[in-house]
Amino acid sequence: MTKNQEVTFGLDTFGDMSRDLDGKDITAGQTIRNLIEQGKLADELGLSNFNVGEHHRDDFAVSAPDTVLAGLATVTNNIILGTGVTVLSSEDPVRLYQRFATIDAMSNGRTEITAGRGSFIESFPLFGYSMQDYEVLFEEKLELLKELIKEEPVTWSGTKRASLTNQQVYPKTEGKNIRLRVGVGGSPESVIRAARLGIPMALAIIGGDPARFAPFAKLYRDSLMKFGHGPLPISIHSPGHIAETDDEAFEQQWPNYAISFGRIGRERGWGPMSIDHFIQEVNHGSLYVGSPDTVAKKIVHAIESVGAQRFDLKYVTGPTPHEQAMKSIELYATEVVPRVKAILAEG
Repeated sequence: MTKNQEVTFGLDTFGDMSRDLDGKDITAGQTIRNLIEQGKLADELGLSNFNVGEHHRDDFAVSAPDTVLAGLATVTNNIILGTGVTVLSSEDPVRLYQRFATIDAMSNGRTEITAGRGSFIESFPLFGYSMQDYEVLFEEKLELLKELIKEEPVTWSGTKRASLTNQQVYPKTEGKNIRLRVGVGGSPESVIRAARLGIPMALAIIGGDPARFAPFAKLYRDSLMKFGHGPLPISIHSPGHIAETDDEAFEQQWPNYAISFGRIGRERGWGPMSIDHFIQEVNHGSLYVGSPDTVAKKIVHAIESVGAQRFDLKYVTGPTPHEQAMKSIELYATEVVPRVKAILAEG
């Protein structure tokens, strides 16, 4: 990354089911209303992107991120509103385009789709898809979505949905504004696919030193050249939590992290979630937990390690109280981001 290269900063949320400061569970409805307030704050503080994930489980409140983004479109002014990710394998790309073209109108061109396969599989049986088609569903639907956002007549054929012949899809946006990224978890095949299709890549780095993803960034850039595309931006998605001090951030985040990843670990047969693992990730991995100064230095390391042009902090993990999430957003926008920009400017 060169000294004058611009880096942008955003936020990601999955809409994790939350608790209040007294530890009492709150409803999905209140979690979603709180999420809207968090997105409004991100916009007011000048962050570039706000991304909402999609899940179909009882530990997340958001199963329809585009509906949430439509709500945000009416109460924000500048921030780009996107998904993080849309589980494209179990979506209809035509309807996805139409919903985002509508959000584009409501937001005056502030839309972005991040297409991914997702880290959970609940949407497959829910919408009648077979896991045997895991690869082909994503491949075909991504190719179709890329054609749809060009907003020209589409001719496309595949094996898992009806073909289209010179098909117009409506509504059209006012400037072909819908942005598209591909979420990648570290599979070389996924990296090469994004490069072949000429789509910006978002790396989900949720564990270990982010420098271990440098080979994927290089593979992406080399593959873009091989397929005849110009340079495209690379984004980083990583979890974290910011408070006034390292100790405060640690004390607030560890119980919520333990709940979230403890459950996922039990479902997937991992070992028990330990505080030693959490400490290791905070100190040396991809958990951005700490004071503004601590988190800023870690973000700089991540950006420089992979040569990223964008960093999106997943600012909630587990049942984090709304008040703590809002404070984390405030510190990220007003203290962390300026620190990171200053360090990067120094070269």
